[in-house]
Amino acid sequence: MVGLNADAVRGPLRRAVATAQNGLEVIRLGGLETEVDPSPYKIVDQEPMYRLRRYFASDAEVGSRPPVVLVPPMMMSADVYDVTTEQGAAGILHGMGLDPWVLDFGSPDAEEGGWSRTLADHVVAISDVIDKVHEHTGRDVHLGGYSQGGMFCYQAAAYRGGRHLASLITFGAPVDTLAALPLGIPAGVATKGAEFLADHVFTRLAVTGWMARTGFQLLDPAKTVRSRLDFLRQLHDREALLPREPQRRFLALDGWVGWSGPAVAELLKQFVVHNRMMTGGFVIRDRLLTLSDLTVPILAFVGEVDDIGQPLAVRGIRRAAPRAEVYESTLRAGHFGLVVGSTAASQTWPTTGEWILWREGLGEKPEAAHEMTYDAHQDTESGVSVSNRLIHTAASIAEVGVGVGRGLAAAATGAVRGTREISSEAVRTLPRLARLGQMQAHSTVSLGRLIAEQGRKSPNGECFLFDDRVHTYKAVNTRIDNVVKGLVVSGVRPSARIGVLMETRPSALAAIAALSRIGAVAVLLPPGGDLDSALRAVDVDTVITDPENMKPATMVAANVLVLGGGDVRQLDVPSGADVVDLEAIDPDSVSLPAWFEPNAGRARELAVVLFTATDRGLEPRFVTNHRWALSAFGTATAAALGPGDTVYCLAPLHHSAGLLVSVGGALAGGSRIALSRGLDPARFAGEVARYGVTVISYTWAMMEEILDDEDLDVGRNHPVRLFIGSGMPVGLWKRTLEVFSPARILEFYASTENDVILANVGGTKIGSKGRPLPGSAKVALAAYDPITGRLDEDENGFVRRCRDDEIGLLLGRPSNEGEVTSPLMRGVFESGDSWVPTENLFRRDSDGDYWLVDRKDTVVKTTRGPVFTQPIIDAFGDVPDVEFVVVYGVPGGGTSATPRRLDHVADEIAVCGISLHGEKSLPAKTITDAIAVLLPSQRPDIVQVVDRIPLGRAYRPRASELQKLGVPIPSARTWYYDNDSATYRRMTKAVVSERFGVDMESIGR
Repeated sequence: MVGLNADAVRGPLRRAVATAQNGLEVIRLGGLETEVDPSPYKIVDQEPMYRLRRYFASDAEVGSRPPVVLVPPMMMSADVYDVTTEQGAAGILHGMGLDPWVLDFGSPDAEEGGWSRTLADHVVAISDVIDKVHEHTGRDVHLGGYSQGGMFCYQAAAYRGGRHLASLITFGAPVDTLAALPLGIPAGVATKGAEFLADHVFTRLAVTGWMARTGFQLLDPAKTVRSRLDFLRQLHDREALLPREPQRRFLALDGWVGWSGPAVAELLKQFVVHNRMMTGGFVIRDRLLTLSDLTVPILAFVGEVDDIGQPLAVRGIRRAAPRAEVYESTLRAGHFGLVVGSTAASQTWPTTGEWILWREGLGEKPEAAHEMTYDAHQDTESGVSVSNRLIHTAASIAEVGVGVGRGLAAAATGAVRGTREISSEAVRTLPRLARLGQMQAHSTVSLGRLIAEQGRKSPNGECFLFDDRVHTYKAVNTRIDNVVKGLVVSGVRPSARIGVLMETRPSALAAIAALSRIGAVAVLLPPGGDLDSALRAVDVDTVITDPENMKPATMVAANVLVLGGGDVRQLDVPSGADVVDLEAIDPDSVSLPAWFEPNAGRARELAVVLFTATDRGLEPRFVTNHRWALSAFGTATAAALGPGDTVYCLAPLHHSAGLLVSVGGALAGGSRIALSRGLDPARFAGEVARYGVTVISYTWAMMEEILDDEDLDVGRNHPVRLFIGSGMPVGLWKRTLEVFSPARILEFYASTENDVILANVGGTKIGSKGRPLPGSAKVALAAYDPITGRLDEDENGFVRRCRDDEIGLLLGRPSNEGEVTSPLMRGVFESGDSWVPTENLFRRDSDGDYWLVDRKDTVVKTTRGPVFTQPIIDAFGDVPDVEFVVVYGVPGGGTSATPRRLDHVADEIAVCGISLHGEKSLPAKTITDAIAVLLPSQRPDIVQVVDRIPLGRAYRPRASELQKLGVPIPSARTWYYDNDSATYRRMTKAVVSERFGVDMESIGR
């Protein structure tokens, strides 16, 4: 019989008893009693939104220690900074001679109104605390935040413009949230999911503490399971468990608080769906903010194996705040390990203390902090290196065995990544194309209806921005409805043509939308334009105006309705004028008549009247609801506009680029509209950054003034991805691409009244107008003789279609004849067909792209044949010093008073006028080399450099003033084309007399 070893029995028995005792304590108390007291603190201030803790307050003397305020994330208790005195942030920082403060938001379920807290409430609370700590200590504050709390710190710093802040310190705080998402979730999937949660879940549901804890643990399930197994395996060894027990208990039980639904929804919407910490334009209390203005020094802690605040997401601050000094400290730690545990105690908090002392001039720069860099990355990268991820994950797999689940998740992620680009574009584009394809003459569609539709989808969504304020769809629709009541009371009825004479401002957009909602026609009059000719062309007796334009309105209109102008204003009404102040009408007192049906406008009905400046004055262009919708949905489709975009409307609302492209495209795409008071280089860069502008609309040479501004500073990390507009000169196109790289340019051509819309979507062929947009009219080029103004016919009498690269007249085939507002041409290419002619001549290349070559009335009719103006203008696009170029014809042998001939006699001289940047000069060889791309017959007879070329209201270079002067004066800046040498040579009076038949005396001026 073998004897029993007493020690062999006692050892397991003691282990079993200890396990049972410790286990019972955990069951009863939630954890082991550590007998460790937290650091002492005093509640210095208490508000409904927060409590402000000051740690070791009895040791603090006014101004003696640099203050540091620490902010927890929404879902975590403020005790995260004081899990233990020896290893917690508060104790360690105090021991280094600092004055630690902690902002405690409490738990929403225990605070009055806690479940209604918004993101802005948290940010504004932090801003208030900074002021209070500054007042208490008399020193600037070092502000630190963990995870989401760090995001709040960035936002609060932007909100207060860095005032009273000495530095920012963040721990695993993501900035570029879409650069690297937890578990490798694709950005496309994340944004769709976040948008759904923000719109449909968190508007009805809050996140309780246990939900926050569970969600956090599920983000790293391997580590969670491993920690629990470690705890169970060591449950018998109380001494081994006690050092880590506060951390375990905090993470497993005590450290989690609820999130209010509105705050989570707003955070998801602004900083996940739209990623506006990177692009700018995020909103706090109706104020538009950007991190790009930050100049406060920043230290960001980065976890090498952090799968929540991944390195690329955290390092996004380098791009988002290019003006700030940004440092980083990289630790081999996960998300929670950055602030709690042995790594935090030995590295994070000592480095934090050293950073603060260095910034205060009380110590050396911490060795662990170095300047942050941010490199370009692929969408599939996260910033967690492969080696670190493998080491971290392999350890987890070895201890827990969860490799299968991770492998399946990675496979699913790869599959989703492979299809996300196609699916996201299809989801965004197909409904718009389908709506255009289904539109009939009787379909209900209008500007007012589209605003109402977007308002129903997202009443609290941001409709437009103006003067750094945000206007939601709910507020905009309420304003429009109130204006509708005022207009109806003032006698406005459906189909009535009502003038709108207003500067670009919210009330102007409200007026146009209100007329659309009634079914009236908005006649958009350009402020400062020839109002008499405009009103003669269109029958208008009532004009809506703003206070600034009230006086000119009363001089041309019988009835004037004044709208907008701010809360405080006084109207100086001219004596005898019939003026109604719409702002004085109480909308609640107005009962709408029975005939009123909101947004009843049909596609075939007239929507707005725009005006184009010509030599004959302002000429009207009639736009139907169908034409407006075609531009709106076509722009949204071609530019891939979505809710994450902010469209900067530089063009005024009375211009087609403003109302049809910018406003229409943004509404159709669900994007924000950024209204501008006009082109102002000094204001441009600031608004682009603050508004988070991603798309900029332009007309003609509008960007020239912006790029010429010496103080322009958009930075490498600007948010702009696209320019949309029409008429941009080739040289300016190239300059814009260079300055705003990697942004693209989407050049449009659109006939105002008809359905012809071309778009250069790819942007690779600079200067091309591209191809017809889906849903727009079919187009064709008809052979055309610009000298006689006649179409070329074949032997059967039908018009001949142009071959590739042959210049012809652009025709559009309307999809519905009931919507046509211009004369139809029938039997053009075959019996029974119908086409609408445009005023423009194009050529089509072998790829099917269209190139504008001229307008019918600006072709120069020389004795050698027609000379087309646009190819000459484009030829100077590669000459760096050229500012603007115009080409025009002057009569041969005529004088400055000779009018342009209207007959078919071809005797004009082709003159090219050039203005240069600054005091530059242009050698004759440069001109010869630039024009060499054209056939000799298409080269200008004379080239002259002029002091300036005036721009029209749409920023289109105008040739009319130069054309009135006739043949240019011979000078050192005037050259003529010498046929024999195929070069440009200096022009003299003898050349003028001999070559162009002009009397030398007539040009001796």
